[in-house]
Amino acid sequence: MSTWLDEIKWDEKGLLPAIAQDHKTGKILMFAWMNQQALQLTVEQGHAVYWSRSRNKLWHKGEESGHQQIINDIRLDCDGDVILLSVEQKGGIACHTGRERCFYRQLVDEQWQDTDPVLKDLKNIYSK
Repeated sequence: MSTWLDEIKWDEKGLLPAIAQDHKTGKILMFAWMNQQALQLTVEQGHAVYWSRSRNKLWHKGEESGHQQIINDIRLDCDGDVILLSVEQKGGIACHTGRERCFYRQLVDEQWQDTDPVLKDLKNIYSK
């Protein structure tokens, strides 16, 4: 019997790109990866769980910072190989740099410029 997870086209490493979008503003907050277990836990627990490629383990968004992503809606793209998470971003900060979103650099005159302010100093986010 096929499940909803079987309909997803996982890459050769068993991963799937996941985009987190603020459900009220429509702003793209961040991009991360999910494996089957991360997506299953996201559905079961109602908050975003990702796969950290650098740490090689599951990563519950906000587990250290408190900036959890509460799931509003989950969508699969037409090719079945990208997930879009519509989320409520707790604390208004999705980026580990203390910004609202990870996409805070804009290409201007062939140079990357920071366009979004740091909302909270990292020393006040990560106490470890």
